Amino acid sequence: MFLALIIAIAALGLIAASAFVLLRDRGDDRMAVGSPTAPPRVDRPEAAPAASDDGIATETPVVRLSFRDRLSNARSSMSGYLGSVFSRGAIDDSTWELLEEALIRADAGVATATDIVGAVRSTSEVDGIEDASELAALVKAEIKQRLSGFDRSLDAETADGGPAVWLFVGVNGVGKTTTIGKVASREVEAGRQLVLAAGDTFRAAAAEQLALWAERSTVDIVRGADGADPSSVVFDAVERAAARGADLVLADTAGRLHTKTNLMEELSKVRRVAEKGAGTVTETLLVIDATTGQNGMSQARQFAEAVDVTGVVLTKLDGSARGGIVLAIHSELDLPVKLVGLGEGIADLVDFDSDEFVDALFD
Repeated sequence: MFLALIIAIAALGLIAASAFVLLRDRGDDRMAVGSPTAPPRVDRPEAAPAASDDGIATETPVVRLSFRDRLSNARSSMSGYLGSVFSRGAIDDSTWELLEEALIRADAGVATATDIVGAVRSTSEVDGIEDASELAALVKAEIKQRLSGFDRSLDAETADGGPAVWLFVGVNGVGKTTTIGKVASREVEAGRQLVLAAGDTFRAAAAEQLALWAERSTVDIVRGADGADPSSVVFDAVERAAARGADLVLADTAGRLHTKTNLMEELSKVRRVAEKGAGTVTETLLVIDATTGQNGMSQARQFAEAVDVTGVVLTKLDGSARGGIVLAIHSELDLPVKLVGLGEGIADLVDFDSDEFVDALFD
């Protein structure tokens, strides 16, 4: 009797242990697939690489953001300056004074602002406009008209078939060397053969930086010793381009000299020497930091007087730039903005589209 009791107790213990294990396993399963205390399992499909036309997987293309995406700071500044004018209600003499002041504060410059206000005022009087809210459309249309009619293409054609030369000028710190590197990437992608000329021999970092860009785009680069004659470096680069059948030479130049030589005289010399051999200078591009506003305009005037500038590259337009400098460059210097920097990425140096630019500022 006593032995039977012991056997029964042991059997009950075995049954209880088995039940415990079973319940534990079931609990673990619930925890694994979504019990309230377990972290949910999320199935994340891997991003499939984009396929080219021949079926070979390629990297996903870089997404280029629009002017509107990148010019939020400039749009905020412009709307802040002009918004208070357009919300004034009935138009009076002070409306025109405030409108001119707003355009000047947006870096359009005094002369350009005065001209725009004069044109808008005449149009509004002819059309019988009496409310300031209707002036926004007139200002926008006037700005678009002033930015139209310019040739913004980059000329890489020469009459004799020799290499075209694009000179990049501008003061140190505006992003000149980086701009050349990005232009090199664009032109290589377009199928052109390039040679880079490290003509800023007075700043060792410039030559090193340009060499990195040359390596990145797999193009030739001609460098000289520190402090060497910039003209000779550019001349050698043109000759190498001609010998190798390259289409284009992109030449960096000094933005400041460590000698008593005047910078503008040096740049004029570089241009003359660049055309003594097989090359032809088809573009002289002035690089300006858009965030410097009217200081950038002062630089532009000096360079335009010294060398035959064919167009402007505006860097950092996506930063704290107010946007009005674009108007001043076109109106006061009669120079087209050809390229603009809308970010730090290699694909963020883009062709300037005047209509898209104005829409991005006003819409």
